[in-house]
Amino acid sequence: MTNITSSIKEFAQQFPEKTAINSKNQTLTYADWYMLVSKTANWLHSFSFANKTISFLMPNGIPFLQLFAGASMAGWTAVPFDAKWKAAELDKRLAISCPSIVVTTKDLYHHVAHLHPFVLIWEDCREELNKKDQAFLIEKNDNMPFYMGFTSGTTGNPKAFIRSHKSWAASFLVNQHDFEMDEKEQVLIPGSLIHSHFLYGAISTLCTGGTVHLLEKFSAPKTLSLIEEREITTLYVVPTMIAAILKEDRVIERPIKIISSGAKWDKHSKQAIRNVFAHLTMIEFYGASELSYVTYLTDDHKADSVGKPCHGVEIEIRGSRSEKLEPNDIGKIFVRSDLIFDGYLHPDTKKIQTIKDEDGWATVHDMGYVDDEGYLNISGREKNMILYGAINIFPEEIEKVLSLNPAVEEVAVIGLPDPYWGQIAAAVVKGQASTLDLKRFCKKHLAAYKVPRKWFFLDEMPYTTSGKIARAQLKDSIESKVTSH
Repeated sequence: MTNITSSIKEFAQQFPEKTAINSKNQTLTYADWYMLVSKTANWLHSFSFANKTISFLMPNGIPFLQLFAGASMAGWTAVPFDAKWKAAELDKRLAISCPSIVVTTKDLYHHVAHLHPFVLIWEDCREELNKKDQAFLIEKNDNMPFYMGFTSGTTGNPKAFIRSHKSWAASFLVNQHDFEMDEKEQVLIPGSLIHSHFLYGAISTLCTGGTVHLLEKFSAPKTLSLIEEREITTLYVVPTMIAAILKEDRVIERPIKIISSGAKWDKHSKQAIRNVFAHLTMIEFYGASELSYVTYLTDDHKADSVGKPCHGVEIEIRGSRSEKLEPNDIGKIFVRSDLIFDGYLHPDTKKIQTIKDEDGWATVHDMGYVDDEGYLNISGREKNMILYGAINIFPEEIEKVLSLNPAVEEVAVIGLPDPYWGQIAAAVVKGQASTLDLKRFCKKHLAAYKVPRKWFFLDEMPYTTSGKIARAQLKDSIESKVTSH
């Protein structure tokens, strides 16, 4: 596969009347979809910019996917922007990505018009691109960059990462081999396409011949209704969506496959979700924006782990001197595969900086170990690690224990400065539990030094755009409370 969109033409010829995308207001066949993507690619090809980078600020829907796929087909780099970002956040990302064109809707135009010299309104662009040819000749270069995303956007200065067609094509093979997905899939994408988990879910389905069902905005009742009405086979979720679905108190009898990412899926909700879906296949994967898929878990065996390596992925655990560690020894997780991204875009030179070593290994500085059966276990992020005296404490281990308490809805453990210990563990909890009860609970399951020394209770946690708890924002907030008292 030279370009991830090259298969769309084949599908348009093989099954032109098959539904490619189903949204609230529109249904597109593969013939329709290929025509739209080709017209978009030809429209972009008509511009004479040397820098073939397009940013777009669009709501969830078919036009978002059309611009992304059209840019990919044309050999451009697509840079999706989040409509929730404030002007300062957009300005930072525009400075990093340096797009030649920014496309947005009439409704969102005022958010970005003053930040870039060439902002186009989608409603006008659509008229222009509809005049273009219905076929496009794709260049043969699978190492061409096609997607720029951002990490650490809500926790500090954003970093732009770059992906090539080759990396996503390799990811498609994981869907096929490990997740057992094919062209018969009816895939429901209930979340925002700005989140790479949902964007990948939609595009990978369209590039492998399945049917995508889009929601404009996540709704647990609507998600469950669509699963029944449209005979959905696969559902992409993040754990916060599972929590919302559990509150609906419904039972779905038809078979469903759930693919979850974003955070570790806790045991309680795993058990509870089986009461909602009578015939359920759960697929939980561990990965990162930089690494793509790393491991996957499909059953309750070794449920505390994140599973075994995905198709085409190698894993090594290394110590502080870069030596390879034995099974069950905790160290830094290194990964080698064709799925790894090209690198980060240097904000000044605009050159792509790889994170791979000379042998192709890369790390995002997660810590963990591989057990005797080859299952990977995550201890925590190196940057989250709390140095209590001379002892390393991983917040994720404490969070896992506290989440087992039924009175705890959500929890995050952070390190706070301490003049004697250096850092101490502090638990931030959403729920009805008391400090005393939670301390006792921790003492039953954890060594004494791992029991949080400070406790804070919130009505709501701060979240990133991908639905994760925004740890840096939370830490800053708690530290400011501590210092103000």
